[in-house]
Amino acid sequence: MGSKVRMMDEASVRHAYRRWAPVYDYTFGQVAEAGRKHAVSIINARKGSVLEVGVGTGLSLPCYGSHLTITGIDLSPEMLEKARARVDRAKLGNVAGLYEMDAGALTFADESFDTVVAMYVMTVVPYPERVMRELERVCAPGGEVVLVNHFSQDDGARGFLERKLAPFADLIGWRPVFEFDRVLVCDDLKLVERRSLKPFGLFTMLRFVKEPGAGVQPGVAAKALAGGKAGRVARD
Repeated sequence: MGSKVRMMDEASVRHAYRRWAPVYDYTFGQVAEAGRKHAVSIINARKGSVLEVGVGTGLSLPCYGSHLTITGIDLSPEMLEKARARVDRAKLGNVAGLYEMDAGALTFADESFDTVVAMYVMTVVPYPERVMRELERVCAPGGEVVLVNHFSQDDGARGFLERKLAPFADLIGWRPVFEFDRVLVCDDLKLVERRSLKPFGLFTMLRFVKEPGAGVQPGVAAKALAGGKAGRVARD
């Protein structure tokens, strides 16, 4: 499997999303709507500051509660241009700023945000493990990191299709083959919830709480989460 997975570099990501920017809201933006709304509904029950990593064209921004202070980052200037226009049109006063930034090298100080969310990001970035550690770093103790992402299957028709698409990752702008363990690399992020999302369970929501030394080992988490559409994970 690994030999067929092509590494995506920053230039490939920028080029892919330069192409996607004009039509994103009407294509993948529609496919991803259910997952986006689910994640935002969870975050709206929280308080304080939120960092959205990979804010894209800002589709989620009008959905956040006005009691939250939102900061967004993205690597694509074309996407950010659309997000800023959306903020202006909707007069979203709770959006503190939208910045062009590499998710793997965030310029924010440690423990800056109460909630950090990355939706449909981990299969796009060149070094997802590095991004996970950055999400952990900027999240405040006791805060939450929320992911919405595609995780590949090893077998079945879907697994077959994902492997066939894998060599074209830099063209389509995301990795069809992406293993669950790649996001379980942070010592202080305790995985507390996993939920399969529409459409067809193609995407998964993961919710982590930042607790010192509470990280779940990849094999343990994979076993605990196998087979269920929704579940919670506790560490011994």
